[in-house]
Amino acid sequence: MKENFLVPSVRIISRIFVVRGLKVMLDRDLAMLYGVKTMVLNQSVRRNIERFPEDFMFQLSEEETKIWKSQIVISKGDVKGLRKKPLAFTEQGVAMLSSVLKSERAILVNIQIIRTFTKIRQMLAGNRNLRLKVEEMERKYDKNFKIIFQMMNKMVTEKEKPKKIMGFTDKGK
Repeated sequence: MKENFLVPSVRIISRIFVVRGLKVMLDRDLAMLYGVKTMVLNQSVRRNIERFPEDFMFQLSEEETKIWKSQIVISKGDVKGLRKKPLAFTEQGVAMLSSVLKSERAILVNIQIIRTFTKIRQMLAGNRNLRLKVEEMERKYDKNFKIIFQMMNKMVTEKEKPKKIMGFTDKGK
């Protein structure tokens, strides 16, 4: 199977939402990326529901659906096609989709999605390490930082001294 990039990573990232504290992708976005109808994707999932425990996939609540609709500004045409609350797939659920969707495109796109989730996780881990290092430095050098900030604060709040006028002036006027 020749691996080529069918979908740019940016397009995948823009379809990842945080719901219930989890990074998820919604059924309609996945279907669009896989090149199938949402109904087809959901039928495949329902036929293999034992593969999708709640930590792999869940249905958005009424409130979550309202929030999601307001965030993406659904047009009236889109609302007509939205009869059911969307299914949300976690990274593990997306991985499991590869076992129920058999098309070559679905497999290739699935690989890209999993790699994107992995890159996001690595970036977050890297930023966490960086944040921890900065916090450690702040604790270690706290006194020095305080002195610097105090001096900067003093410079900013100090009243300006009247400036001496330089050059020639005409005192006769």
